[in-house]
Amino acid sequence: MSDSIRAKVDDLNARILEGDILGAFEEYYAENIVMEEDDVRREGKEENRAYEEQFVNGLTDFRAAEVKAVAVNEEDGVAFVEWYLDFTLEGIGDVEQKQTAVQYWEDGQIVHEKFYKIG
Repeated sequence: MSDSIRAKVDDLNARILEGDILGAFEEYYAENIVMEEDDVRREGKEENRAYEEQFVNGLTDFRAAEVKAVAVNEEDGVAFVEWYLDFTLEGIGDVEQKQTAVQYWEDGQIVHEKFYKIG
């Protein structure tokens, strides 16, 4: 695999689409990862791993996932990924979501990711 951020983003997205969410998290997210969604900020790989595990274990139906667009600024280490997701989450119910993930990469891993809902 290329060392380019674009190649890593493409591999990360492919693994998510294949259902390897936790494996991709382990490979591509740094120990000091900060993840933000709405007004929630999670810091560190341990806290974010627990959140990702809870999400994956709570999935009761995963109907669709599609990468709608990707943009990468190799020089500044920033990637933008637009997603469409349709799933059922235990305790929450059906979720149809459009979002953009903004990722900041350093040394081949994501150090900061913020999710923006669309629509």
